Amino acid sequence: MIKTISKIGNSQGITFDAAIMDLARLKVGDQLNLTVHEGGSIVLTPVRPVVTAAEATTSARSIIRKNSELFRRLS
Repeated sequence: MIKTISKIGNSQGITFDAAIMDLARLKVGDQLNLTVHEGGSIVLTPVRPVVTAAEATTSARSIIRKNSELFRRLS
């Protein structure tokens, strides 16, 4: 796919259409890591939040507590 660099205010940029955003699982406000390689290649990599084991445990306990009646009926 070919994109053209456009003037955006006092800067330059590339716009991504909705299909590209969906394919890359990106949304407005997401952070990207930009790397410039030898030869001029530019690579954009999404910065995904890392969930620690403690955060996952806390979230799981909260979900179980909030839905305990549902889980009881399903068992």
